[in-house]
Amino acid sequence: MRDSTIARNYADALLTLARKANDPRGWGRLLATLATKKFLILSVFFMAISFFAFIKLVETADLSFAVPASAATIVFETILARLILKESVDARRWWGVCLVALGVILLAE
Repeated sequence: MRDSTIARNYADALLTLARKANDPRGWGRLLATLATKKFLILSVFFMAISFFAFIKLVETADLSFAVPASAATIVFETILARLILKESVDARRWWGVCLVALGVILLAE
């Protein structure tokens, strides 16, 4: 589960960084620009790792544990959004993160 969560968080953070770049016009320029966007390429790479790690988790653990436990990405994504991307996170979102973390901890026991 940890590998899937970490890879997903990297992928989401990198995808956000890639989106903040200027949007090119036209398909040719779009494809050429995408080929040079290192954050986008890394994001796709980490999303693939996340996907295959999640599939492995579903194969080895009960689905009733695997799917809710994958919600741990919300906790890490919020922390990374605040620390790395410098996004503002309001109190309601922090309360939601705490509730998700509590739910994951309860499921893990």
